[in-house]
Amino acid sequence: MSDASLYGVEDSNRIGDDLWGKNQFNSTFPVALCCYMRDNGIKPVYISVGADFDNVVNDDSIAISDVFGTSQTGSGVRFEFETESHALSQHVTGPLGVTDLVTIEPPNHQLRALEIKLTVVPDASTSDLDETAWAPELVIRPITSAYATLGMWDRLIDGGMGEAVRRIVEPVASKVQSWDNRAEMSGAIDELTEVLGLATRQCHQFQRPFLIQPIWKTEGQSPQLAAQCFDVFVWSDLALWKLFVDGSARGLSGRLTRVQRECVRTVKCLYDLSTRNRISYEEIYRGIALGNQTDKACSFSGKVAHTYMQHPRLVQPVVPKSALSSIILGGGEAKLSPERRFDASIYFAWRARLESAGGM
Repeated sequence: MSDASLYGVEDSNRIGDDLWGKNQFNSTFPVALCCYMRDNGIKPVYISVGADFDNVVNDDSIAISDVFGTSQTGSGVRFEFETESHALSQHVTGPLGVTDLVTIEPPNHQLRALEIKLTVVPDASTSDLDETAWAPELVIRPITSAYATLGMWDRLIDGGMGEAVRRIVEPVASKVQSWDNRAEMSGAIDELTEVLGLATRQCHQFQRPFLIQPIWKTEGQSPQLAAQCFDVFVWSDLALWKLFVDGSARGLSGRLTRVQRECVRTVKCLYDLSTRNRISYEEIYRGIALGNQTDKACSFSGKVAHTYMQHPRLVQPVVPKSALSSIILGGGEAKLSPERRFDASIYFAWRARLESAGGM
């Protein structure tokens, strides 16, 4: 199995067995899928925010190379998994933490800091609906939220928009006495949500592809892959802000929801960045708990995600199951662990292919 590899992932800090392990294959396979799509001229579906705060979903506005920050061919790109962004850590007091993927132009020029969320279609909330309503769940980690905001801020100050954002955020944020006081935040959440919405409207021209969400489609909730089963959706960093704003606005009075907490945290980030030039990741993303666990920021069921991801390729992904043999190379399927759901789907597809070829 020494020749087992993934398409396009030649230069990386993950080699050999490190491509296939738990919490590794869920990011290495998506990169290989992206490389396969790039080299076959297939663009991802891009989810962004329009000038009128509308949701924009299309498959012709960016290429995979735009996501990676490379040339069209992507030649020479290095993939560093679980790595910290040097450019964004300068805006943080103390440690920032690692993101899922940093693309590198050799020898060591960081291009993009990206998050990866490999998700299945359908999820539990949509599996009983008509196939046209199937969608994946999307779970956001605290570090994902932080990187989205820091990346936006880095471009806002380069674009001369830092002062404009401060003028939006400061009048409300400066009145807050304790950001982790549930009673105070419950009373302020509507105003904080409005502030983040106003900031989002001002920043649409600075958004950038940020969260890579590959999907794998199964036949309902069975482990069997659909004939057309793989695709890549990409969210801009600003599209995540819009998710927070919309989700917070849907919240009911009473206990603050996780997504409302993410509005609070994002406004706090923007306030600290625009007035102090720095944030403390620990203070904001661990200190502002508001009665919830801090292991994840928030999540959106398939029923919610479908609203933002509606596109024909959500119903019929563009990459067929047969492409697996071009993405997983050198017998890499044998290195997977069938007890994990995604690995099991690939394993069953691999066995079916061998059986049809008379190899078992």
